[in-house]
Amino acid sequence: MKIGVMGGTFDPIHNGHLIGAEYVRTSLNLDKLIFVPSSVHPFKDNKDISESRKRTDMISLAIDSNEYFEISFIEINRVGITYTIDTIMKIKEEYRDDEIYFIIGSDILFEINKWKNFEELICLCKFILLYRPGKEEESIDNKIKELNLLYGVKFEKVNSPLIEISSTEIRNRVRNRLSIKYLVPELVEDYILEHNLYNRENIDG
Repeated sequence: MKIGVMGGTFDPIHNGHLIGAEYVRTSLNLDKLIFVPSSVHPFKDNKDISESRKRTDMISLAIDSNEYFEISFIEINRVGITYTIDTIMKIKEEYRDDEIYFIIGSDILFEINKWKNFEELICLCKFILLYRPGKEEESIDNKIKELNLLYGVKFEKVNSPLIEISSTEIRNRVRNRLSIKYLVPELVEDYILEHNLYNRENIDG
């Protein structure tokens, strides 16, 4: 099987995540795409991240109608800081004979070689680059060539609609009592409102 893996905080998951994931799945004919919500991200300030259960609840609601999408609790259930290499190794244990494709945004491309055990990671999975706005395409192509020259790693580029939605924007809109309709799936919007997420009085989620 060909299995895609998409990691992130997903606080909350939004339509940009889902559209990008579906474009990757259909472009590369993946058999399955696994969303892996992070617990403690080594490169982010974690103080304002919503509790894990609420983030995973929202992912489950968002992907329920897509038979090819799944959620993994690998990082949520791990104690302490988690790294991509640990996650991919764990997934590889379960899918020993399958091809693993790790999906990254073009913004991450410029720091990926700083990841823990990067040279080991590139032996365990292939990389899918999902283009995101913010960097010129020529700059992205030059970075891909540089990484290929230094490490022998290749990136398969997938172009999806440039939907500029961010989880930060959604949280800020909720705190400012603005609509998030059409930014997130309807079930996720209902969940956010029902659980009073992201309001100033409820920043801890």
